[in-house]
Amino acid sequence: MGLVRHATTVGGWTMVSRVVGFARDALIAATLAAGPVADAFFVALRLPNMFRSLAAEGAFSAAFVPLFSRRLESEGRRAALRFAGDVLAVMLAVMFAALILAELAMPWLVSAIAPGFADDPDRFRLSVEFSRLTFPYLLCMAVVALLGSVLNALDRFAAAAAAPILMNLVMIGAIAFFGQALETVGHALSWAVAVAGVVQLVWLVHCAARAGVSLRLPVPRLTPGVRRLFVLMLPGILGAGVQQLNLFVSTIIASFRDGAVSTLYYADRINQLPLAVIGVAVGVALLPLLSRQIKAGDFAGAAQSQNRAVEFTALLTLPATAALIAIPLPIVAVLFEHGRFGYEESRATAEVLAAFAAGLPAYVLVKVLLPAFYARQDIATPVRVAVVALIANGALSIALVWPLGTVGIAIATAASSWLNAAGLAFILLRRGHFSADARLKARTARIAAAAVLTGCALYAAAGALTTAFAGPLWLQVLALSVLVVGGGALYAVLALAFGATRLGELRAMLARNG
Repeated sequence: MGLVRHATTVGGWTMVSRVVGFARDALIAATLAAGPVADAFFVALRLPNMFRSLAAEGAFSAAFVPLFSRRLESEGRRAALRFAGDVLAVMLAVMFAALILAELAMPWLVSAIAPGFADDPDRFRLSVEFSRLTFPYLLCMAVVALLGSVLNALDRFAAAAAAPILMNLVMIGAIAFFGQALETVGHALSWAVAVAGVVQLVWLVHCAARAGVSLRLPVPRLTPGVRRLFVLMLPGILGAGVQQLNLFVSTIIASFRDGAVSTLYYADRINQLPLAVIGVAVGVALLPLLSRQIKAGDFAGAAQSQNRAVEFTALLTLPATAALIAIPLPIVAVLFEHGRFGYEESRATAEVLAAFAAGLPAYVLVKVLLPAFYARQDIATPVRVAVVALIANGALSIALVWPLGTVGIAIATAASSWLNAAGLAFILLRRGHFSADARLKARTARIAAAAVLTGCALYAAAGALTTAFAGPLWLQVLALSVLVVGGGALYAVLALAFGATRLGELRAMLARNG
């Protein structure tokens, strides 16, 4: 299957996951709002996610997929799976040691990521308790990341993309059935994170077995292949470390403001929808394709794939950006303004969401440009670019939080993402690894024009529906549905009228094999 079809597979499952995730977050918002228990839980959720980002997911898949794909092409399936088994054995040993150390050092870890909680003993205590419950999730995610990467390299993208749905369902069940049975809803959610890790692991093992992927677990040893993987991973881990340091800065600053950690979380969850459905999906599908094309010396094909990936993501990302900037308050209010989550929380979250959305095209572009480096086993260059961008992010966050509050942190994040995207694009252009073709240049301008007009129309329509958004929930949902469906239809008409895309080309991309 072609790039767009693979990306559609990943994006489709990710969309389902995000919809279920919004249901989960709406329940969390209704029961916890943006108070101390919510702040404690989101810090506890960030800690295992931080370590997963450092070693078990982003840096790992970026280094592993090209190595596995090349071994698959040159030595065959058995040798590639033997390599994966060697990697899994070492990864489990490292992650198990990290889990034990983290459990013992949890009070110090919480103090590092949320020092503002030190003045609130209850919030600090809850953060430590929740973090100790959520951290075993990391061990499961190490195996999930490896099995997902193996399946992606074999052009089987659905299983890994669908796995997060299981986590969301487990957490919804925890709120519904155990939220009142334990000390707080946060305790139920923290237990659910650990259980969800096991459920996702069982799912990936099952899907891998159906795909004929059976990994032996030898004694952990640093084979030449494993050592090569770690050498390639090191720059990525350092890059992820810089990113996590930046998250530390954001969380540290936010921890001194009541509810700020939660506000950032809720806004980021909405902003992550188009990023995950579009940017991450295309990036996941693009990496194995570019790896094979570059390995085969098909540099023209690689350039073509990169251009069409950028075009495809722009076609979907720019209207999403326009919508999130034009109507953030109705979106937040309908999704989260229930129970303990009131208008003030909606307003604060909407302001942060609009600021995050300003950087959305850059976030997505980074995900699409990174495979051009990873497919060439160059992980160090993106790290150097990320260091510059993330230092700028930290400096801007500190400078802007005082006059602008939590919104300043989001503005800094958006600005640094544009710096990151610009740096990656400049280096690829200079090296001759990417050059925007005439079609991409013309279509991007037309896509932008259609998106801007759609955003203006949405803003005007939201104003006309003010009364509906002040009514009962069913009327709010109906009004937001009208905006979403109407905005999507208007954008489609404008995009076709402006020549930003053609129906025949979309059908061909979805149907193309190879």
